[in-house]
Amino acid sequence: MVAQVIDGKAFAAKVRAQVADQVAKLKEENGITPGLAVVLVGEDPASQVYVRSKGKMTVEVGMNSYEHKLDVDTSEADLLALIDKLNNDPAVHGILVQLPLPKHLDEDLVINSIDPAKDVDGFHISNVGLLGTGQKSMVPCTPLGCLMMLREHHGSLSGMDAVVIGRSNIVGKPMAQLLLGDSCTVTIAHSRTKDLPDVVRRADIVVAAVGRPEMVPGEWIKEGATVIDVGINRIDAPEKGTNEDGSVKTRLVGDVHYASASTRAGAITPVPGGVGPMTIACLLANTLTACSRANDLPEPEGLTA
Repeated sequence: MVAQVIDGKAFAAKVRAQVADQVAKLKEENGITPGLAVVLVGEDPASQVYVRSKGKMTVEVGMNSYEHKLDVDTSEADLLALIDKLNNDPAVHGILVQLPLPKHLDEDLVINSIDPAKDVDGFHISNVGLLGTGQKSMVPCTPLGCLMMLREHHGSLSGMDAVVIGRSNIVGKPMAQLLLGDSCTVTIAHSRTKDLPDVVRRADIVVAAVGRPEMVPGEWIKEGATVIDVGINRIDAPEKGTNEDGSVKTRLVGDVHYASASTRAGAITPVPGGVGPMTIACLLANTLTACSRANDLPEPEGLTA
């Protein structure tokens, strides 16, 4: 068996096109333009690249992009004051504070200062509680993207046996809640799970989000299962040679050993090019959803949980 490759890059482009169409409709029929505000504290290189990409794609789908770049030594009071200002700005429908924050800032305090209705990351404790009790909420972007791809591939997920490897607040736990919401039988596994290989072998759906390179070998995968690999890990790649400074070149791999898993799975996401591109696409979808809710308009079709 050779697994079908679930092309996250192509699917994300499709989602962004849907968002752009619905944004254009919102402007034409209601005179409303969704707005996304991104706050970056400090000069973390990876965060800077990510924020630039978010801003570029926000504008491409027809939304307003508001970027706030703050010095690394910005005080907690000043950051909270900015968030309060954005909470009260009717032109801003989504607020995202780029993580990680400098160590002198309390991430939980900052996240929970965002208006839950504008919390397009879905990290606010109110949204976590709403999702956990099956109520309308803002859903974290990466799990939402995984759910969209699973629905696209399978149609109904009802009755399927799903294993989520990883218990983080950002991916593992909300992913399990979303799968429960689609009537899967869900197991949350992790590094201390007894007989982890046997637990994974039962699954029709495996979502790997543990952050360990190639932790899940192909022999753990049930024949025909769907594998969603959330992991993005950089490992040494001596076969690629060395950099100018003499260091060994690297490559990206997931939490699943792709080569062996792809001979057993029915479908699998690659790394890179799988789940990653869906995160920003779902951020844009969440911003559109937040805008629609704020204006008592119907929620965008096919872009919510």
